[in-house]
Parts: sequence; structure tokens; C-alpha cells
Amino acid sequence: MATNRNDEFIREVDEEYRRDQMAKIWQRYSGLIIAAVILIVGGVGGWRYWEHVQETRAQAASARYEDAVKLSGENKPQEAEAALEALAKEGDTGYGLLAQFRLAAERGQQNAEQGAAAYDALANDSAVPALWRDLARLRAAWLRLDTADPAQLRKTVEPMAAPASAWRHSARELLGLSGLKAGDMDYAGRWFDQIAADRETPPALRQRLAVYTALVAGGPVQVTQ
Repeated sequence: MATNRNDEFIREVDEEYRRDQMAKIWQRYSGLIIAAVILIVGGVGGWRYWEHVQETRAQAASARYEDAVKLSGENKPQEAEAALEALAKEGDTGYGLLAQFRLAAERGQQNAEQGAAAYDALANDSAVPALWRDLARLRAAWLRLDTADPAQLRKTVEPMAAPASAWRHSARELLGLSGLKAGDMDYAGRWFDQIAADRETPPALRQRLAVYTALVAGGPVQVTQ
């Protein structure tokens, strides 16, 4: 019995000691503890508010982008470009970059070189992620397919035709077409073979590939007077 009373006494002393220590800690650091709690609560609240603001802005930018695309579909190029330019200048929701690409495409429909120049500006903008700079280079090359020096075009596009490239399918098609246009069937066939061998080649490109390979098999077209 004495042992039980001793154990109970020790527990009471231990608990009292802990309460006393906690009281001393609270007296000494209560201000810091309250400040820390306020910061934590404020931080969570601020983060949630920031997320809400970002989501609201993204939704608004999405609606504006869709409105600009609709204007383009209604054959109102000037209004569409003005809407895209305004959205592109903001550039802080992701839709700003998308608007810049769309704006370049709109200009390319009116004038190939002007569109290519707009893509060049994106390709040379260090603020644009590398993946999208490569896409801009590729889109510019497509617009210049009929006018660019074949050697310069191939120098620009060939790195994007590598197996690990996200844009390899479009790059290989462009390179193959450049070979067809130049009458270099060996060069064209090499890229079309890579398209055929790639298991991830999109179905639509495989359908076009049948036409391309037939053109390669037919050989260069002889122009006669």
C-alpha cells in the first residue's frame, strides 16, 4: 500500500512540476506563441486567398482568350488581334503566352513572314520556357518552308527531330517536305522512314505519310518546256 501511495505521490509531483514548467514557459514566451499562431493562421488564410485570386484570374483570362478565338472564327482578324494583344501583355496566367502563340498564328494567316517574325520573337525571348521556344522556332520554319534557304531551315529544325524531342513528329514531317521540295528524295525518305518507325507517330501523320512515301517512290518531278 505504501508503494502505491508513493507512486501516486510521485505522479502528482510530476504533474505539478509539468504544470509549473508550462506556466513559466507561457509567462516567458506567451507573446511569441501568440504571434506564431497568428502567423500560421494568417499564412494559411493568405495562401488560400492567393489561390482564389489566381483561379479567378485564370478563369477570366480563359474567357477572354475564348472570346478572341471566337472573333477570329467570325472573320474579324483586327478585333481578334487586338484582344489577343491585350491578353498577351498581361502574361501572368499562362494564357498570356498562349495568346502570343495564337497572335503569331493569326498574323501568319495574313502574311507568312510577319507570322514567322512573331514566332521568332517568342523563340528569342529568354522568359519563355525552352520547350515553347523550340515550338516557336518550328512554327516559324513551317511558315518559311516555301521561302527559306533549305540548308538554314534544316539546321534550325533537325535538333527538334531527335527521338527525345516533344516536337519530333512535326519536325520530321517538315524536314521530309523540305527534301521533297528540293527534289532530294534520299533526304526526304530518311525522315519519312523515321516517322514510320516511331510507334508514337500520330494517326493523322501516318495517313499523310502514305502520300509522302508515294511521292518519294515516284522520284523528282521533271519539269519540261
